[in-house]
Amino acid sequence: MHSTPLEPPAEGDYPARHLGSDLQAQQAMLASLGLDSLEALVAQALPADLRHETTLGVGPARSEQQALADLRALASQNRLYRSYIGMGYHDTWLPTVIRRNVLENPAWYSAYTPYQPELAQGRLEALLNFQQLVMDLTGLPLANASLLDEATAAAEAMALARRVSALEACSCFFVAEDLHPQTLEVVRERARYLGVHLCQGPAHMAAQQPVFGALLQYPATTGAIHDLGPLMTALHARQAIVCVAADPLALVLLTPPGELGADVVVGSSQRFGVPMGYGGPHAAYFATREAFRRAVPGRLIGVSRDVRGQPALRMALQTREQHIRREKANSNICTAQVLLANLASFYAVYHGPEGLARIAGRVQELTSRLAAQLRAGGRQLWHDSWFDTLTLVAPDKEAILVRAEAAGINVRRDLPDAIGVSLDETTTLAEVARLAAVILDCPISEALLLASPAEEGIPARLRRQTPILTQPVFRQYHTETELLRYIRRLERKDMALDYGMIPLGSCTMKLNASSALLPLSWPEFAALHPFVPLTQAAGYQQLQADLQRWLCQLSGFQSLCLQPNSGAQGEYAGLLSIRRYLAAEGQAQRDVCLIPSSAHGTNPASARMAGLQVVTVSCDRQGNIDRQALTACIAAAGERLACLMVTYPSTHGVFEADILAICAEVHAAGGQVYLDGANLNALVGLSTPAWLGADVSHFNLHKTFAIPHGGGGPGMGPIGVRAHLAAHVPGHLLVRDGRPGQHNPAVAAAPFGSASLLPISWMYLAMLGDDGLRQATRIALLNANYVAARLSGHYPVLYRGPHGRVAHECIVDVRPIRAACGITEVDVAKRLMDYGFHAPTIGFPVPGTLMIEPTESESKVELDRFIEAMLAIREEIARVEQGHWPADDNPLVRAPHTQADLLAEWQRPYARQTAFFPTEFVRQNKFWPTVNRLDEVYGDRHLCCGLGPPGAPA
Repeated sequence: MHSTPLEPPAEGDYPARHLGSDLQAQQAMLASLGLDSLEALVAQALPADLRHETTLGVGPARSEQQALADLRALASQNRLYRSYIGMGYHDTWLPTVIRRNVLENPAWYSAYTPYQPELAQGRLEALLNFQQLVMDLTGLPLANASLLDEATAAAEAMALARRVSALEACSCFFVAEDLHPQTLEVVRERARYLGVHLCQGPAHMAAQQPVFGALLQYPATTGAIHDLGPLMTALHARQAIVCVAADPLALVLLTPPGELGADVVVGSSQRFGVPMGYGGPHAAYFATREAFRRAVPGRLIGVSRDVRGQPALRMALQTREQHIRREKANSNICTAQVLLANLASFYAVYHGPEGLARIAGRVQELTSRLAAQLRAGGRQLWHDSWFDTLTLVAPDKEAILVRAEAAGINVRRDLPDAIGVSLDETTTLAEVARLAAVILDCPISEALLLASPAEEGIPARLRRQTPILTQPVFRQYHTETELLRYIRRLERKDMALDYGMIPLGSCTMKLNASSALLPLSWPEFAALHPFVPLTQAAGYQQLQADLQRWLCQLSGFQSLCLQPNSGAQGEYAGLLSIRRYLAAEGQAQRDVCLIPSSAHGTNPASARMAGLQVVTVSCDRQGNIDRQALTACIAAAGERLACLMVTYPSTHGVFEADILAICAEVHAAGGQVYLDGANLNALVGLSTPAWLGADVSHFNLHKTFAIPHGGGGPGMGPIGVRAHLAAHVPGHLLVRDGRPGQHNPAVAAAPFGSASLLPISWMYLAMLGDDGLRQATRIALLNANYVAARLSGHYPVLYRGPHGRVAHECIVDVRPIRAACGITEVDVAKRLMDYGFHAPTIGFPVPGTLMIEPTESESKVELDRFIEAMLAIREEIARVEQGHWPADDNPLVRAPHTQADLLAEWQRPYARQTAFFPTEFVRQNKFWPTVNRLDEVYGDRHLCCGLGPPGAPA
């Protein structure tokens, strides 16, 4: 019932805002399928014995206003103390111009990974700036476009050292005892399953034993700044690979590790403008030597050229990625932290080298004045060198902690008989005086701090001499006006959801509600340090409890772990949980993981990281798991069978009818079932992973539950488990929350992963409610089947279920077209740009195909626009097939068309109108790719991942 003008808006109105089609549009689409109801469609798409509808537990839908009010009440329960804990997390100022125009701008947060570089040149340029920033700070010639967090980046550094080491017979890796403890824990757990033996001790002992590599911290977690140069020389003499975890703000003032001899440098860019957010998301960085470029994990942004020979950016060396190399991939990293890397990038552009030097210099001077005051007050410091962190002997530690609590101050408390304090760019002189007064238990004035002679802190031999950020981009956008215009220029080079549908199969690019994103900027969520006592994070704990309850209810599992900060990390965490469980049951010999050939590429890579042997199970002609092949693989594995990893609905876009029997067969053989939850958006409210037979599953919050992709990250991949696995999920050594498994090793740096993203999914669930969630799943199925039906007479749809229906996505086969006239799936993808669309997923999971997922939030109008574009492209292909256009000169092979093409002399066999304005919508709303098709081979053969020296061409 509609409210009258005198009544307030109806509660629970959000589902109508989220779902793209109204009842009339739904009925029209159903009619085109020959159906009269959504239930009839579900009955045909999902076999009846797989249906398992239960109460989802979220309750009625809340209005956007009510959900925000309820979330505000939760946020108010968090207590914002002044945190000086450090350990890789620091308060920072995110310039408002960046917050408003990047973090809070859908043109930046709703974009997809730049697999189609022609319409992603803006974010690619911002990422290239990020890579240059990292290269300059670290003193190394190659950097990637971000990893998940510092701890996992350190684990990736160890894995790279293992891959490239000349000491193949050596399995020992040295870790300095003054690493951040969360980093040490993550590295230790990764080493266990890679067959690496960790040697731990004081840093100076690293070269006293045979090791293939070493990991050092610079500055140390306790604040000391060691001269690592002689140690690195000694390690290199033993052919060891030297890895360093470094604070990037400290590197503004310190000799870069690369100049000291480091082979790999990792760290977190969090303090370059990114809020702490109770642990994330933050962009880790990874830099190394040119010689190791093909062993680098994650994504590299490289400078290439387009077919006109003009400079153009792209993701380089993609042959290293998981969907190509599978278990042989460098890592399982898929989603990185692009949005956060771009925040750090713009932070560096805005401040420039002089601004960063002022910030770092001020932090260091305040720390030095605090050190002088503490020493004058009789306190003994652990070290005579520091950047921003001091550790002091504290026989009266408990008394200090009591005073700090009373003053609303957090200090580091995990060190024996000592406390640590770390200052940051937001620290004021008055706060330093207050901190000193708490520690010394006597009044301290700002005047006294200024009167005390500041000690040096940084050894003279370790002061940076090499300039940073000499390229023009870091020197010309220091006013808000200029930075705003630069951000907008880059924004106009990109296509995101704010322009049109992104029909990527398997990636679920749907509405990221503005109301759900508002809380990202609330300080109660953004400003918390991840290691504060749980009593200060009561709001976060309640929010997480809500999510755990809701996600368990809609998945059928009994327990949930929120720590994994990407889907791939969720896979890894879930597999480790299985391995721990099997070991506890006396079945540690079980180390074989069965994975269908249709699986996501991260599945086999994650299995290898967990120390499992991957056995590929073939699929039949319908794209389903080959049952005979599965039975043979299970028999061959015998008592070594650990688990089956299966994606459901399958990566082929259908509900496999045999899933119950498949899971039962694995269980009967003593194995566990890992269900990849990447496609959970086709299952919510219709069935559950647990009902289907899964023991553990990860949930891509950035897919099903509407966290923005951010141009390539952030992501979240919490895992749900059955009761028998609950005691084996990741824990954390610094924060114990009382649940089973809290003492297990962590898989990420922060105990609750990228916690500041969780309010987004909380809002999504709360605003949709039980009925809205069920309806969202049904509309996702409807939209996919509508697209498949409309296209099927023109393009073969590769896989369908028993009743001819697909699930939430469909695979269009372009291979017959290629065989007939040479037009490829890539040509179709590039031509879609001229029609104002981002391409579907190309060549995965089947080469020569396009995988299309329209999602539930797209309208029938937008679906029809996409369908009309695909049909028009098919007519263009027909003209090539019929010989009207040459196979090597037609709108498809020339696509995308740019303004440079428009202005050039036209000598092509097709009209300009055909090239540039193929539809009325495009004539009215033209998106202009800024470069022509990329020369992929040139970019890999001439790898350049930075800006080059000043004056060099981009």
